[in-house]
Amino acid sequence: MTYAYDEMYLNDAMRNLGEAFDYSATVLNISMDDFLDMFIISGIAEQFAGGVPRFVSGLSGTELVWEVLSRTKKDAELSAPQIEYDYSTEYWCGWILAFYQWNTAKSFKEIKKYLPMSEIYKLYPTLHEASEEKFVDVANSILEHKKLPTKLQTVRRAIGLSQKELSERSGVTLRMIQQYEQRAKDINKATVGNLFALAGVLGCKAEDLLE
Repeated sequence: MTYAYDEMYLNDAMRNLGEAFDYSATVLNISMDDFLDMFIISGIAEQFAGGVPRFVSGLSGTELVWEVLSRTKKDAELSAPQIEYDYSTEYWCGWILAFYQWNTAKSFKEIKKYLPMSEIYKLYPTLHEASEEKFVDVANSILEHKKLPTKLQTVRRAIGLSQKELSERSGVTLRMIQQYEQRAKDINKATVGNLFALAGVLGCKAEDLLE
């Protein structure tokens, strides 16, 4: 198996990303998904993912946050450095994210596309005491499932309709259909009206479109 970078940096990387998420969320009140966005936009995520020593090992968690904010949010008010960290849910999320990225060599951008921090947070109760490899197995299963076409997309393509045509015939907005098919919105939580409108055009039962 090919890992993202030399294992000698892994413990530092996991600790520092854990501290970064804990500090940004619990001290600066930045949501974990927002911080991950900034981490990626700053360009630091790419260097961290490649094992650049300065970012995976040379900076503390607090310093890593400061570096991200200095590149993305010039007017950020920074609190005093955090010296001690509790093993919080946020810490675990950053800690396990660093391990997953190292183990799979995926970019943080790709991971976020299919497994946002809000979903990693939900995995904490069942996986925080499990092995890191167990998290990798679960996360990989989630990613593979999300890469599969949705039932809506499968049925729509089977009868030869474009998203635009389905929108025009059903009255459901094109944007909404795109979000259902990209799983940006959960079709299981769609309104009854939208479900029946889509099913009526597609010639199937409403439940056939549920994930």
